[in-house]
Amino acid sequence: MSKTVIQYVISRLKEHGVSDYFGVPGDFAYPILDGILDDKDAQWRGSCNELNGGYSADGYARIKGLGAVVSTYIAGELSLVNALACAYGEHVPIISMVGMPSRQQQATGEFWHHMIDRHDYDMFVKMQKTVTIASAILTPENCVAEFERVLAAVLYHRRPGYLGFPGDVAHLPIVNTTVPNNIPFANPQSDPATLEQSVSHIVEVMSKAQKACILPGVVVKRCGLSDLATQLVDATGLPFATAFQDKSTIDETNPNYMGMFMGKFANPEVNEFFSSSDCILGLGPIRHYFNTGFFTAEYDVSKTINVQMHEVRVGNAVYKNVEMKDVLEALIKKLPKWKDVKAPSKITPFGEPTGSGSDPIDAGNPFYARLAKFLKPGDILVGDPGSPALAATVMNLPEGAELQSQGVAGSIGFGTPAALGAAVAAPDRRVVMVGGEGAHQLTAQEIGQFYKFGLKPVFIVINNDGYLVERYTCWDPEQEFNDLPKWEYHKLPEVFGCKDWFTTKVTTTGELDAALEEVNKNDRAAYIEVVTDRYSMPPMSETMFTLTRQKFGQTFTWEEWYSKFKKGKNIAIRK
Repeated sequence: MSKTVIQYVISRLKEHGVSDYFGVPGDFAYPILDGILDDKDAQWRGSCNELNGGYSADGYARIKGLGAVVSTYIAGELSLVNALACAYGEHVPIISMVGMPSRQQQATGEFWHHMIDRHDYDMFVKMQKTVTIASAILTPENCVAEFERVLAAVLYHRRPGYLGFPGDVAHLPIVNTTVPNNIPFANPQSDPATLEQSVSHIVEVMSKAQKACILPGVVVKRCGLSDLATQLVDATGLPFATAFQDKSTIDETNPNYMGMFMGKFANPEVNEFFSSSDCILGLGPIRHYFNTGFFTAEYDVSKTINVQMHEVRVGNAVYKNVEMKDVLEALIKKLPKWKDVKAPSKITPFGEPTGSGSDPIDAGNPFYARLAKFLKPGDILVGDPGSPALAATVMNLPEGAELQSQGVAGSIGFGTPAALGAAVAAPDRRVVMVGGEGAHQLTAQEIGQFYKFGLKPVFIVINNDGYLVERYTCWDPEQEFNDLPKWEYHKLPEVFGCKDWFTTKVTTTGELDAALEEVNKNDRAAYIEVVTDRYSMPPMSETMFTLTRQKFGQTFTWEEWYSKFKKGKNIAIRK
């Protein structure tokens, strides 16, 4: 007896590592949920809302290589759109599974619940085409062909895809079980001649370089090629650095790691090394606002090589139909070994921890210096977009640890549900979520899911009494839109039903030390609310302020602006 539509989809996703499904139930989605619950190898995780479900699927996919989220027609899928859009920009592959009205219901032409004043039942499929790479509405007849087409596109581009399930379709047996042999993007292969040409061109250019370096991008990790990229670094002896979105693509304990390359935002010695290099070998990096340190990274693009997922660019020459894996394997064998490379060594951005006892907790050192010491090998650090993510980006991570954040989308609230997805995907690793209280308020209700599934995260929430990034990027930081309801954050786990969690609120450096020590010596979930001054920020965020102001033609620094503002003479005047 052939598999049903939902059985086929779940079995194929299982082959790609998906055993957990996030999302929110709804009557149109019941057939999908029934299929998940009927499968002994599948687990329904659930979410407090669809946006959170999308972020959780995102965090899960970053570990497993693919994620899945379920929502119901219109009301659910519209709530999910932002998470899919962010995943699209972050090259995170997610399958969005949407329950739709049955074919019989659609045939009536009636307005069913959740609908708006339109009769085109696939209107929202069309809407989501802008944030998904492929979509299909499944039937018993097209299930195999259409699912395989969407899955192939999702994995090829590392971006989300959409599957619609009319309510009477999921439990019907598939009619055509033949997998088409002409599915676009399935089993991509490098063109042998083009591969040889591109690799030869890279070797020719790099062999002439007196000063070269490597810039790995996040797509290396998304494609599961971090080990190959590491082998390339080791084989060539070349130094490497990473940009904001690409942090921890290669293990940061590698001796060739220089630190972060983000223009004037990070280590100036690394910026100078890149700008003066004869050749930069990029492994899929993307030039955007954050990756370039707010467009302050200075290097000649014509002197760069970029090995992307499916093509290679060497200067102005472009080679299509070559796969990153094949190029990396060839370069490991063919590139020479550089010797005695005088590259900058990675620095300790926050220095050794300072302060003690009743000293206040500053958002640079002592806080982030202590966070860097607190992390253990193999930890997954989730940084909610905002000043915590910016600071976490420049920290040096221990062996096997990685950072998850949104390097281009920057949607606050990502951290809490993404941490859930990561914890579900890697239950044997510790997940540490650091974020500001403003971002946390968007998605904090997902805390309860950690306890529900027996997970033991560490939450470190910075309470600086408002939206900090907005305070120092808007024209008047004391505008009331930067103020927040004053929650008792450290009490949230209890409110959300979490029992036996270590929870505390710290206001001094001594209390912070005691809390971090307590967490590290006990295997239990923890939630630490860290109270800082209203305007306390990491040094790199101050740099961001200054660089952002310079874009407006303003030359004053953060210190000048802040001191004058505190005296009632705010100089941040709208132009």
